[in-house]
Formats: sequence, C-alpha cells, structure tokens
Amino acid sequence: MWCFVRYCIPTPSGRHRFNVLGALDALTKELITVVNESTVTAETVCQLLMKLAAQVQEGPITVVLDNARYQKCALVQLYAEAYGIELLYLPSASPHLNLIERVWRFVRKECLYSHYYATYAEFRVALETCLATAHRTHRLELETLLAWNFQSFRDVQILPA
Repeated sequence: MWCFVRYCIPTPSGRHRFNVLGALDALTKELITVVNESTVTAETVCQLLMKLAAQVQEGPITVVLDNARYQKCALVQLYAEAYGIELLYLPSASPHLNLIERVWRFVRKECLYSHYYATYAEFRVALETCLATAHRTHRLELETLLAWNFQSFRDVQILPA
C-alpha cells in the first residue's frame, strides 16, 4: 500500500537475548519462571525443576514438556526423579496441547505487539512485570485463554467389546 506521508517507527539497535523458561500452575494460573540472557540448556530446566519443587509443597507435580533435546537429557531426568516430578512429553508438532504456549502468546500480545521500548532494561522490566502479575491483573482473560478443553479419561466406564 502506498501513502503520501512517510512514517518512521523508532527501533532499538543491537540484539539482547532474554530467555524465559516457565511452568504454569493450571489451577491458579500462576507462572513460575527461570530467566537468563544466554541460552536455555538442561541446567536451566533443572533450575526450573528445583524452583517448582520448592514452591509446590504438597501433591504430585507433572510437568508437560515438548521434545527439545535439553528437556529429554539424562540430567533433567535425574533431577525430576530426585524431586519426585513426573515429566510428560508431548508428541511432536503439538504445541496446542501445552497450556504454556497460550501464555507465551498472551505475553507477546501484551508486551511485544505494537509496543516500543527505548532500552533493553525497559523491555525486560515490562516482560518480567507481565509474567509476575498476569495471573492477578489479567485473571479473567487467562481463565478463558487457559481453559481445559481436553477430554479426560478418569473414572470412565469401559464397555466390553
């Protein structure tokens, strides 16, 4: 599309990485995160598992993961077993089954789309604030976004063939 007026949109120069590895409490919608500025590795996943084990005091913990190599390695398996955490791996190419993917979409919409941050520090603060407060400030929106629209097979009577 052509226009007669040129619009200049400011963008920051340079590239800073901000990685967020998160776990979502499907009941309270609270997000538990581990962040870094380098790369996500098996050690990062282990940090998240430790944080989960410290925060969830009672009841079983099941973490739904995709099939990234750093999530399936022996170190992560060892940490999960040590903390009594069940790891549930999703089939390939099925991010729609993981509730955390819906959270990332919500965070992108709230913090990235049509937002300009003059500095990396402003960008990071905006993301961290959104992640920390979304379960309180956007509770109703998250309730509909993170609905459990999955079929459950608990207590199902199986008819003989």
